[in-house]
Amino acid sequence: MLCALRVLCVPFVVTCIVSSVACSSTTTLFRQYEYEEEVYLSLDGSATVYVNSSLAALNALRGTSFDASPVARVDTAAVHAYYSDPATRVIRVSQSRRSNRRFVHVRLDIDDIGKLGAVAPFAWSTYRFQRDGDLFVYRQSVGKAAGKDVGNVGWNGNEIVAIRLHLPSRIRYHNTRRDVGRGNILVWEQSLAERLRGVPIELDARMDAQSILYTTLWLFGMTFLAVAVVFVGFIWWVTRRRSPEAS
Repeated sequence: MLCALRVLCVPFVVTCIVSSVACSSTTTLFRQYEYEEEVYLSLDGSATVYVNSSLAALNALRGTSFDASPVARVDTAAVHAYYSDPATRVIRVSQSRRSNRRFVHVRLDIDDIGKLGAVAPFAWSTYRFQRDGDLFVYRQSVGKAAGKDVGNVGWNGNEIVAIRLHLPSRIRYHNTRRDVGRGNILVWEQSLAERLRGVPIELDARMDAQSILYTTLWLFGMTFLAVAVVFVGFIWWVTRRRSPEAS
């Protein structure tokens, strides 16, 4: 009888575990990022910026008027034009589809991150990047969104807005309230609902004035030099031992 109960219970337990994992995956692994800005910053102030956003979020947050219908064709030329500015170079615009919504993915380069706030799509932010003693300081203040009504586009309240900052040197301070991600990545997140209400986001990060790449190359070079010296010394020692004059 006990064995029969165990056989009957196993499928129930497995079903509960699978359901729990599925719910957990929905809330963690498959987080609903609706709008993202990703900045790869260099110590000279130049940067590569990626924007990943649904057209609906772009309309609501930045006040654009792109056709966000799930059956409409994405006008990538219009998106390219929107992000084009004398201060930026748009490298690529692509598109995708998720949750029955159209998404665009934009890559652009800028020579001076401090000027990015003058470019229309990023005008809700002010950017400051400067040296302060032995450190470089990056600060960004994200202000009000356009708050445009885009109707029912399928949002369920779990959508997230994220700003990711990839820094080139060792991070000494940041205000993300989370650990530094692999590859020196800092992440600030906010619900889409809060961003639509214009709840501000304050980014503050401070980093070494010497890039990780430079430090890594310097250490590699010194290691290579040390190995070369040891190798040359070993060859000299072997040669001396075999030399008739040394006997």
